[in-house]
Amino acid sequence: MNSLRHTWMQLERDRRVAPASRRLLARGYAPAQKQGQFLIANLELEFKLNVPESGTSNFLIANKMRFCNPEIFASPRIFSSRASSFQPLESMRAYLDYNATTPVDPAVLEAMLPFLADNFGNASSIHSAGQRARAAVDRARDSVAVLLGAKSSEIVFTSGGTEADNLAILGPVAAVAPKSAGGRKHIITSAIEHHAVLNSCQALEEQGIDVTYASVGSTGVVDPDEIRRALRPETILVSVMHANNELGTIQPIEEIGRIAAEADVYFHCDAVQSAGKLPLDVNQLSVDLLSISAHKIYGPKGVGALYVRTGTPLAPQFHGGHHERDRRPGTENVPGIVGFGKAAELALANFAAEPQRIGALRDRLERAILDSISSVRVNGDVTRRVTNTTNLSFAAAGGEAMLIALDLLGVACSTGAACSSGAVEPSHVLLAIGLSPDEARSSLRFSLGRQTTAEEVDFAIAAIPEVVERLRALSPRSATMVTAR
Repeated sequence: MNSLRHTWMQLERDRRVAPASRRLLARGYAPAQKQGQFLIANLELEFKLNVPESGTSNFLIANKMRFCNPEIFASPRIFSSRASSFQPLESMRAYLDYNATTPVDPAVLEAMLPFLADNFGNASSIHSAGQRARAAVDRARDSVAVLLGAKSSEIVFTSGGTEADNLAILGPVAAVAPKSAGGRKHIITSAIEHHAVLNSCQALEEQGIDVTYASVGSTGVVDPDEIRRALRPETILVSVMHANNELGTIQPIEEIGRIAAEADVYFHCDAVQSAGKLPLDVNQLSVDLLSISAHKIYGPKGVGALYVRTGTPLAPQFHGGHHERDRRPGTENVPGIVGFGKAAELALANFAAEPQRIGALRDRLERAILDSISSVRVNGDVTRRVTNTTNLSFAAAGGEAMLIALDLLGVACSTGAACSSGAVEPSHVLLAIGLSPDEARSSLRFSLGRQTTAEEVDFAIAAIPEVVERLRALSPRSATMVTAR
């Protein structure tokens, strides 16, 4: 065992072990001597060692290395040939993690390419190359404004959804709090927001700003009356997301917007997960600020936007030039912004049919899992959610182990857990809706998208029960936590 671990450590230092394996090693999971197994969350999960160098799995670049008897791993499957009946196609993969990111649409890439080569001008330059870039940025700004039902002058381009959320939270507080005679130093948000919002609020707390975190029930939906009760004379801002990134639950934004407007309080909505999935009209939603991100709507990574209603105070959080009407300094990412504009146009063009088609596939996947596997529950409100997302808890299976096993079989999904300092913390969203830490750690999020096919869904339906059954068979908790079907 010591010799085996030494060999593994040497390979890790030489970067010949893939990143996922390095992360497991860093958490203290060394390859066991017994039949090439990892010890993951007290479960023994057999893993594949004979992945060809050109294979689809990035879990381990084996490169003809063997730590164990090669006969045990003669099958190109995660489980030994004696234990598994699932026969994956080598070329088949099912990407079911569209809430994490989406592929760049070919039309988006085509729109971007000229601005990565010939049309490389700085949009702030006054010569012709710069003015061509400026015109392209302005056209993209118009497209994003149309997507949101806003004025073009109200769109501020950022580096992504996180920066847009930070600017939306920190900007109004920095503009209002120091100038308010009554000392307005209070904001309201919910317990299930994205960390871009929650961590911004925590930063404000360190500066002496009071923050109220509205709770949610088991449905994962904010109660507007709780927002109303939390309002104070010194409240500056309310921030509630439109669709939750883990559950897909849709929040009552219109009602909360009316409550905020009646109290003369600014209202921010993180719409990163709802853009392209739900209709967005900033006036109908009664929002003063709204965040979106290009890479969640089949655009490029590294570009987002913040809608800022005319007259809303906003102090820039960077120091530099006079870009974005003095609201966000920095040279514009012209190719990214052009791609964002095209993605916004496609989101509008595809909206009539896309959510319905994706919703039918999501329901097919969810029904098949619930029908074929015992002790599975759907997390959050099943009627009030975006059509592409389902979050499921699998008793006594272990979300991280499931994630790795499914990835090896060709199915990509998410646990929704935040990894920090080598430890996997349970999702704050799942804890907020009342799940125990064990239940939260045994949950997976499946999110479908534009390129998802029925064949991919069927592929996942065939793979998931096999993985859950195998992991439960290895779990000492299975006998008490799993209900027989």
